[in-house]
Amino acid sequence: MTDHKPEFPTETDVLDAEDAAGLACVLSFNANDPSGAGGLSCDATAMASVGAHCMPVCTGAYVRDTSSITDFYPLDEEAVHDQARAVAEDVPVQVIKVGFVGTPESLAVIAELSDDYDGVPVVAYMPNLSWWEDDKIDAYQDAFRELVLPQTSVLVGHHSTLRRWLLPEWSGERNPGPRDIAKAAAELGVPYTLVTGLPLPDQHIDNALASPETVLAHEKFERIEAVFAGAGDTLTAALAALLATGMDLPEATSEALHYLDRCLDEGFRPGMGQVIPDRLFWALPEGEETDGEEGPEVHPGADYFEVPFNETKH
Repeated sequence: MTDHKPEFPTETDVLDAEDAAGLACVLSFNANDPSGAGGLSCDATAMASVGAHCMPVCTGAYVRDTSSITDFYPLDEEAVHDQARAVAEDVPVQVIKVGFVGTPESLAVIAELSDDYDGVPVVAYMPNLSWWEDDKIDAYQDAFRELVLPQTSVLVGHHSTLRRWLLPEWSGERNPGPRDIAKAAAELGVPYTLVTGLPLPDQHIDNALASPETVLAHEKFERIEAVFAGAGDTLTAALAALLATGMDLPEATSEALHYLDRCLDEGFRPGMGQVIPDRLFWALPEGEETDGEEGPEVHPGADYFEVPFNETKH
């Protein structure tokens, strides 16, 4: 188990950065998502919404619509490396955010850069990859475990995804709790884990920030009916940005979860598939926000709420 406790930016650090650059800056590695549900457009809008500047590094492109992901075209790792190095050598980086990268080679680029910028917190997200081929999932998650987790300050993921990935041999009569998952992550170098989609009685779900020793923060929400895309990316982007602005980790976690909740409340369905978070809900003209009784009833999909264990591969 690691003893590493990352130093997150303080308010003083951020004020100094704002004097020099205007806003706290987050280096974000993610794919382009043409549906706008997640990916780099999600990172940019969510981070701007909570007061940080996103520096997006494109790792590839999904082939997807609002219903599903059908393929992924990765960028060469040299292209990922050159994008990241160019901006990181120019602009002070407060936080590094890792979304979907697509290849072990690009994960190695991120691990090398994170090591070079020792002291910059890394917020890493492991999405649901059940749309992908099994051999690619295994190679990606193995590389993530070996290369990125030792550099990670906060790991974010859905309970089902993290449980299958980090505790594949779990044989207890109960499902592992957030501290169990955090302990498994800590053994790989991660001091803090934000576990989403923990099932609770009476149609509620919990979301817990945990270390192996304790739960530092949690927020629960009511489960409602519908299918949602992009919740995990939205949450991770908001958390990374709030940490970059100088919030401490428990406060940033709570704020990011409540921000996500508002995004979902104002979610919209632009196509024939899933509902997308409105990450700019605050920009609606006065009187046009929904009151919870109009528009589509939504909840986050498999990347946020619980998916039955026997029905999902990863």
